[in-house]
Amino acid sequence: MSRRSAADVRRYRDFREFLARIAPTFRRLADRSAPDLFETGLGDLVHMGRAALSLRMLGRNDMMEVLRITPMCVADWLGEFFETDLLRAGLAWAGTEGCFAGPWSPGTNANLLWTESTAAASVAGGPCALIDALERAATAHGVQIRCGESVEEVTFDGGRVSGVSLRGGERLVAPIVAASCDPRHLFLDLVPAFNLSLELEGNITSYRARGTTAKVNLALTGYPEFSSRPGLEAERIRIGETVDELERAFDPVKYRQFSRRPTLDIWVPTVETPELAPAGHHVFSILVHCVPYELDGSWDEVSREELYRTVVGTLAEYAPEIEGAIVGHQVLTPLDLESSYGVSGGHLYHGEHAIDQLVVRPTPECMGYATPFEGLFLCGSGSHPGGGITCAPGALAARAILASSN
Repeated sequence: MSRRSAADVRRYRDFREFLARIAPTFRRLADRSAPDLFETGLGDLVHMGRAALSLRMLGRNDMMEVLRITPMCVADWLGEFFETDLLRAGLAWAGTEGCFAGPWSPGTNANLLWTESTAAASVAGGPCALIDALERAATAHGVQIRCGESVEEVTFDGGRVSGVSLRGGERLVAPIVAASCDPRHLFLDLVPAFNLSLELEGNITSYRARGTTAKVNLALTGYPEFSSRPGLEAERIRIGETVDELERAFDPVKYRQFSRRPTLDIWVPTVETPELAPAGHHVFSILVHCVPYELDGSWDEVSREELYRTVVGTLAEYAPEIEGAIVGHQVLTPLDLESSYGVSGGHLYHGEHAIDQLVVRPTPECMGYATPFEGLFLCGSGSHPGGGITCAPGALAARAILASSN
């Protein structure tokens, strides 16, 4: 930053200090279940009162600033802070990630504030290390984990959940079912339609989960050199230089096309964990933003190859020797993510992080993890406080399940 703008260095400190001041208020919201809008009890009232008091305790200036900037577009707010477009672009994507929106869309600043305020330290070893740790903890407490099984239906007895039926015919009997799949998949695919009220079916159908992110994995013979940083082996790389470039990248998605200059978020896990690849080799795990779930003309091998070539071509503008280092690749479109991982619409966060779907997630009937069906709970990213590697939805759902059992 100092090479580009001394003013931005000072403003970046101000930016971080402001986020540090407001972060406790947002974390209080993320660390507790969302209040029940239909049957507000004493606990919900206390929670809302504490949240309001926390906002008021920020002081008049910070409180008024939070109220002012939350509904803004992220481009406008970052434009008030910084003069360097590259810095604005680098920060702006946190406001649009998980949204069907570009940086000039109103309300995206709420997502930036939420993401920046609730972010914690990253997991050493990445998601795989977290999964291994959770598996060890669960099995140590007697949990049986069955991989490669598919739930075909949630079963009911007299309006109460009674278990699940697996594909293949086996039935598992249980008085409580906690579903970490996305809400649309649960209610529209796994719960028999005659159990749904018209209101719940309508609310779930209206819950937006339009995936706009693809995944491209590259196996490389070595770490490609980036022209702007010779010799540097960075672990995280983001490609997208201006706010307007990010907006233009999103524009084609609205018309079921993918951007010819997509925004790329690149993670190189082999920098921290070199044993994931042969000696000297590397893996690029790339999130390709601005790729529609419903492609005009459909996703097939030709369009997947076209997307792959677009990603490699974009990378080559910054790392000219990248193509010669590639020994293998994998392309997962949003449609592939849906079929491989069961996420409706290919949405990685089980539903868009739009401002309305952060406040009420996924529907008013299911905000507190309990559903209208006794014994059936939500515990995945489609519930409060949303997607990301936080474990918060599961932890909060566990509290709700335990409370319901007492």
